Amino acid sequence: MPSLSSRPHDARIAPAILIAGYIALFIWGAINPYDRATWWAENIPIVGVVTALVVLYVRGVRFSPLAYVLMAVLPYWHTVGGHYTFERVPFDWFDRLFGFQRNMFDRVGHFTVGFFAFGIVEYLSSRRKMSLGLACLFAIFAIGFVAMSYELIEWVYAAYGGNAQAGANFLGSQGDVWDAQKDMLMDTLGAVTAVVLSLVLRRPATPGARERVTVARDMP
Repeated sequence: MPSLSSRPHDARIAPAILIAGYIALFIWGAINPYDRATWWAENIPIVGVVTALVVLYVRGVRFSPLAYVLMAVLPYWHTVGGHYTFERVPFDWFDRLFGFQRNMFDRVGHFTVGFFAFGIVEYLSSRRKMSLGLACLFAIFAIGFVAMSYELIEWVYAAYGGNAQAGANFLGSQGDVWDAQKDMLMDTLGAVTAVVLSLVLRRPATPGARERVTVARDMP
């Protein structure tokens, strides 16, 4: 896809640094996690997401540096959560700051899921797959669908995974009966935030600007 950066070097260095940081954090998180079964459950989906982004990059579907930074927040955040379990991540300072009675590390993590909407809008609008308005709506609805699907995965693993403790850790409800609904809300709010950010940063395309756009799949 066309990169939104006019500097190809910047467009290449950002994902390289981010993937290197993720690998380092993954190695740290894999060393003596709180619960190995929970670690596997939390990391397998994230490794899948990161792998998909790498495959897309290799196949020429590339995003702007800002999109990669936003999409990297979730893998980084989730990897830390997988090491401690989300309920036990040292996040007390944040909870005390806002007066929360539970560990909100997981809720913030769900908010970062929505950041992928930025990349979705960027891709759809740059490829002219649909109008900008429809691209924004599609991105929000896509994140909402992923949020719902992930909650179903958590439920199935907790109910039928065969490991009650790992299931409870993976579910991470912390006694909140509305946890799933609140998590989906945070995913959606993150998507809305990312879409608004993409609209704020969007600049009207000019003939000169179009000439400076680098088509990633044509890069050597």
